[in-house]
Amino acid sequence: MQETPRGQAPAPTSEPRGCLFALSQPPLMIFLGVIGCLLLAAAMHDLYFL
Repeated sequence: MQETPRGQAPAPTSEPRGCLFALSQPPLMIFLGVIGCLLLAAAMHDLYFL
């Protein structure tokens, strides 16, 4: 951690973006939704038609 003098505000730094930022992106959520639906459809097919 960097130390700053008492009268000085810390320099603004770019915050690292974590997992919640990534999950808030629409293309990623659409991709995960499609993959989830395909897995669900495959599971339902295996359960009910095989």
